[in-house]
Amino acid sequence: MKKILVVEDEAAINDLLCMNLEIAGYEPIAFFDGAELSGHLKRESGYDLALLDIMLPGKDGFALLEELKGYGIPVIYLTAKGDLPSKVKGLQNGAEDYIVKPFEMLELLVRVDKVLQRFGSLEEEQIQIRDVCICPKKRTVHKDGREVSMQPMEFDCLLILWKYRNRVMTREEILNILWGVDFAGESRTVDVHVGNIRRKLDFADVILTVPRVGYRMEAPV
Repeated sequence: MKKILVVEDEAAINDLLCMNLEIAGYEPIAFFDGAELSGHLKRESGYDLALLDIMLPGKDGFALLEELKGYGIPVIYLTAKGDLPSKVKGLQNGAEDYIVKPFEMLELLVRVDKVLQRFGSLEEEQIQIRDVCICPKKRTVHKDGREVSMQPMEFDCLLILWKYRNRVMTREEILNILWGVDFAGESRTVDVHVGNIRRKLDFADVILTVPRVGYRMEAPV
């Protein structure tokens, strides 16, 4: 399980971030003070990513960036500082991304995925859901030991539902992640992919329909 530092001094935002990261299958570690994190890193630095506010007590996010980079921990800034000089400073100094509050939680999770992919620390060797074994690297699916043939878009859709399991995904959100841009086509194409996945893997009770919204995969984190 990937370990993600959540460095945010507002308790409500910190709690919300940690809750959503847990739902998405990550292990969040919360900090509310920059100096406290700095001291902690000297003892423990085995983290995959840091979500970092800039305006922090003790030590601000700009000062912490260099320390985190020194430990090989990539950083995504989450901050209310939306002015251009702050954005330029953060990105030029080495942050992987810069997100201004308020933000959509799904967008943040997608950006987290992208950074982890760039650092080669996202894909699991295999995913087990009941009698189904999914291998993201080989792009293969086996059910009860027998390989199941899946179209590329079906496989990608299955991975998206797994990555964001236990949360409701709209059809539009799934398509936007699949295509990497805002999709202007027919969103009902997702229904076809999901229907095929359910039929091939016997997942009628794993991938649930949320009426008038989209789908939710019920699976253990």
